[in-house]
This record gives sequence, structure tokens and C-alpha cells, in this order.
Amino acid sequence: MDNRKISKPWYKIWWVWLIIVFAVFVVSGIAGGNSDNSSSSNNSSTKTEKTTSSKSANTQSSESSQSSSSTKATQKVPIAYKNALESAETYANSMNLSKRAIYEQLRSKAGDQFSTKAAYYAVTHLKDVNWNKNALESAKTYQKDMNMSPAAIRDQLTSSAGDKFTQAQANYAVSHLPK
Repeated sequence: MDNRKISKPWYKIWWVWLIIVFAVFVVSGIAGGNSDNSSSSNNSSTKTEKTTSSKSANTQSSESSQSSSSTKATQKVPIAYKNALESAETYANSMNLSKRAIYEQLRSKAGDQFSTKAAYYAVTHLKDVNWNKNALESAKTYQKDMNMSPAAIRDQLTSSAGDKFTQAQANYAVSHLPK
């Protein structure tokens, strides 16, 4: 008599199917997670810049009329918007980020993951932020810690892969660096 154990074929073993199902979920999550990430983030950031600049003039004129109803408006602001604003204030005041970098950090899947509306609310409701000062502080760090030239600092400050400051803010920062 033969004492060899007869094994089941691989497709009849339950844990093989468990591994296959898990692998399918992982692959679909990776493939499906990046489908709209690059195109929508580029579109939303350019739309935000255009809308932010056009609405900032309107916001200043309507602030006086909104002050009387600010108590009512404060009660109606969703908690996600308030949280996004608090995060934006931290990024602006402690980390010296640019307005565009803050918006993208709030929206990023690798960052805060706020909705587009919450991130937009946050960057448009930031108060008392000196963007030139933020650019200058970032430039000082590049100069001191990384020994970068003024031209390289300007490029880093305005780069879409870098700090995302405006050209005017970068020019201000470079012209006010310690010699």
C-alpha cells in the first residue's frame, strides 16, 4: 500500500483564493486610485488661481456687508471647512507655504484630503498672511541650509514642483535676502 498523501489541486485550496482576491483588490486600488489624480489636480489648481485672484477683489468689497451677518455665517460653516481653515493657518504661519501650496496640500490624497470646496474656503478665508514674508523665510532656508544661488532660489520658489509662490513673491524674497 502506498502511504503518499494525495494533495488537492491548487485551485481547490481556500487560502490560494484568498491571496488571489486580496491581490485583485490591491491592484484595483492602485490602478483606480490614480485615474483622476493628475489631471484634476492640475485643472483645479489653475482654476483656483484664476478664481482666487478674481474673487479677492470682490471679497474685500463685500466684507463690510458680511460683518453684520458673520455670526449667522459662522454657525453655518461646516466643520470640515473650519478644520481646513485651521490647517491652512498652520501651513501659512508655521511652515511658510504659498497660497497655492496650501491649497494643494489640503486637497492632496497624501495630505489632508479635504474636498475642493473646503480647501477653497480655507485659502480664501486666510487672514493676515504676508505671502512675501513666507517666500522670504523659505528663501532664507534655501540660502542658509542648502547654499543655493539667488537664481536657483527663485526657480525653487516659483516651481510647480517646489514652493509654488508667484513670480512677484519670489522676486521680493530674492531681493530681500541677506547678502
